[in-house]
Amino acid sequence: MSNILFDAPGPKARRRSRIISIIGIVGILALGVWVYTILAAPRVSGGVETPSFLDPSRWDFLPYTEFWGSVGRGVLATLQAAAVAAVGALILGVIFALLRSSDHAVVRVPVAIVQEFLRGMPVLLMMLFILLLASTGAFWAVVIALVLYNGTLIGEALRAGLVALPRGQREAALAIGMRSLQSRMLVEFPQAFRQMLPIIVAQLVVLLKDTALGYIVAYPELIRTVIYNLGSYYGNRYLLSLFVVTLVIYLAINLSISWFARWLSRRTASGGRKAKRGDAAVDPDQAILVAQANASSRQTGNAPGL
Repeated sequence: MSNILFDAPGPKARRRSRIISIIGIVGILALGVWVYTILAAPRVSGGVETPSFLDPSRWDFLPYTEFWGSVGRGVLATLQAAAVAAVGALILGVIFALLRSSDHAVVRVPVAIVQEFLRGMPVLLMMLFILLLASTGAFWAVVIALVLYNGTLIGEALRAGLVALPRGQREAALAIGMRSLQSRMLVEFPQAFRQMLPIIVAQLVVLLKDTALGYIVAYPELIRTVIYNLGSYYGNRYLLSLFVVTLVIYLAINLSISWFARWLSRRTASGGRKAKRGDAAVDPDQAILVAQANASSRQTGNAPGL
């Protein structure tokens, strides 16, 4: 009797898939042609015809060192705020995940209320509120708002990673004499962090982009420096060109962070070294059982068996 693969696409499904693919490709090409036609067409403003957006005269600011100096200061300000806020958000996320995982409702419930409040608070208003209330300055208003908001989301991601772990991880850690906090920090959190690493990195990319909201408190990050300050200096005819420069810089930074996250995930999955074919995977349960056997042997004064 011949085997039938019910999940394999049939002739009609394959034909339908090819038709959809062709339509999608044609639609993307048509959209590209339409955008190019709009950008390449001359502009008429106030009865005066101006060059198209693709004309070299709209990009004549690129060779200026003063321009790239201003862009560099904007990038540096963005990275400074994002780096400090990322460290703070990770620390706050661990604290939130630890408190939300508490066995005591008197700790767990108030933390949950605080998290829900911070998650519902717009980051833009949070920055303005911190600046006006605490007079922290633009930098710390941006950083504190990003730490509070993103720390809440990272804390929820870590808590989800803790919940997804097998119960045997915690039970085995407690069985070998670890305290509850030691089990969380030394056994459970490292595994939860590794499992949730893609989500955490994605949230850090969002954090980096949210630094652009610092314009509300006059923080000189990349978008305010390039679009607002340089746009006012060079004139409205360069706004689209400046927008493209800003977009390329943001894409380069975010794609670099994503690449680093993938590399870090592979490194942590292989135990900090390059994985080789034939290497045995490390079983956390087996490692805890070995540690338990060693602890028992030390208590009885006998050497562990090999």
